[in-house]
Amino acid sequence: MMLSLCQMDTVWENKPENSRRAEEYIKQASARKSDMILFPEMSLTGFSMNTEITGEKEEESVRSFRKFAEKYQIAIGLGWVKACKQNMSENHYTMINKNGEILSDYTKIHPFRYAGENKYFISGNRLAFCSLEGFYMASLICYDLRFPEVFQAASKTADLIVVPANWPENRRDHFRCLLKARAIENQVYICGINCVGKIGGLSYSGDSCIIDPLGRVIRELAYEPGLITAEIINDAADCQKRFPVKADRRTELY
Repeated sequence: MMLSLCQMDTVWENKPENSRRAEEYIKQASARKSDMILFPEMSLTGFSMNTEITGEKEEESVRSFRKFAEKYQIAIGLGWVKACKQNMSENHYTMINKNGEILSDYTKIHPFRYAGENKYFISGNRLAFCSLEGFYMASLICYDLRFPEVFQAASKTADLIVVPANWPENRRDHFRCLLKARAIENQVYICGINCVGKIGGLSYSGDSCIIDPLGRVIRELAYEPGLITAEIINDAADCQKRFPVKADRRTELY
């Protein structure tokens, strides 16, 4: 699979401008013959708690990106906010195929309590998977990265896990370290997709990357917006067979 990650310099709470920028990146990824392009968490707004602005009742962003997928014949991963009842919302990541059909839709399981996300966002309660170009993929979001158990659960079937994020620069070492650890301990491909620049009063360093099942960084980008593209071949099962760590897990104890 030819895969592109889009490291966006997101404009704070400005969906029209971010949608315009996203389309340009989609066009570039399509020109590179990418099968899929992945965007960061809350792709068109930044990590905002202002759900009156970000929340969507009609899934407007998903509908727009379904059209982009069909127009440019490329699968897309998109982060957005779903408005729910009682002034609460959900933090979603949706995967769309090149025909504009929804492949999977994930709701963030672990809202970021430290930043107050749990006051505005309802926690998800299930994993989401989809198949594309020989890979079985799972989506998790940002703060989920700090919970290895959910990656173990996802990697029972997934061989590629995507982690869209809005991960601030002052914790960049954690982001880079944990992405590699999740790849190594689960023996799967990991894609971290972050934003970059000054957004909503915080600084983001990007550090988007594609990591293979041995923990080797295939492509990465820091401190500037842009695309990273790589062709990956699904050898996760071979890696797990050659070095069968998962066979020794004592799940009855932990």
